[in-house]
Amino acid sequence: MLVESVHDRVELADLLLRTPDLRAYELGDLDDRFWPYTTWYRRGEALALLFHGAGLPILLALDTPDRSGPLAELVADLRPLLPRRFYAHLSPGVTAALEPEFAADSNGPHLKMALTDPVRLDRWSATQVASTGSAEVVELSAADLTEVAAFYELAYPAHSFVPRMIEQGPYVGVRRGGELVAVAGVHVYSPRYRVAAIGNVATHPQARGQGLASVAVAALCHRLLATVDRIALNVKADNNAAIALYNRLGFTPVADYTELTFTARATPN
Repeated sequence: MLVESVHDRVELADLLLRTPDLRAYELGDLDDRFWPYTTWYRRGEALALLFHGAGLPILLALDTPDRSGPLAELVADLRPLLPRRFYAHLSPGVTAALEPEFAADSNGPHLKMALTDPVRLDRWSATQVASTGSAEVVELSAADLTEVAAFYELAYPAHSFVPRMIEQGPYVGVRRGGELVAVAGVHVYSPRYRVAAIGNVATHPQARGQGLASVAVAALCHRLLATVDRIALNVKADNNAAIALYNRLGFTPVADYTELTFTARATPN
């Protein structure tokens, strides 16, 4: 079966909506803001996306465990088309398909989680006000960009925040005494496809352990649910504190995957 380059958003949406919690990021990338930076490949039911809009190209090759074989075959066939260096989100069993042409530097196992229990979110939100003290939840905008960028440098030096994110989707902050102490935002936000992917969640080092990140994420989810049906996120599998936070708010794991950086191996002369 040959690899196809796919350019039809209707066809892609039909494939992605079969597993929407797993494919929330890709669904969001169908939006007009992200679409120009995407290249899609299909082999039967297997689908892979190469995204070019975030610095280092990112390969997304994800599927349910029962379909990982065809996905690995698709990725193996893509090797001649891939850049010499790229980042990747891959379902289990797919990494080997890129060898021996590429060397892999793993960023470890990750979980995809989705908001599957909004009732838990509402219940938690109804009881959290008293625990936040003098904290105030605010919606952030481009006018706050300088402050937000400085906050991430202090609270989350390994962040993936770029200025356009605060302009493209909701960002929520928690202030105490006028100072930002927690922030939660989105990587992907598409009212057209009714999906959002939360990211860049961080707490000021001197305010950790007080539930402020939960406050920010809960407030962000409530804002998002006015325009989307599905909210997802990615988290490192060993980040127990973050996973516990998301569980409290109604998120559950939907898939395992690995994040890696691939670099083409030198070819012999």
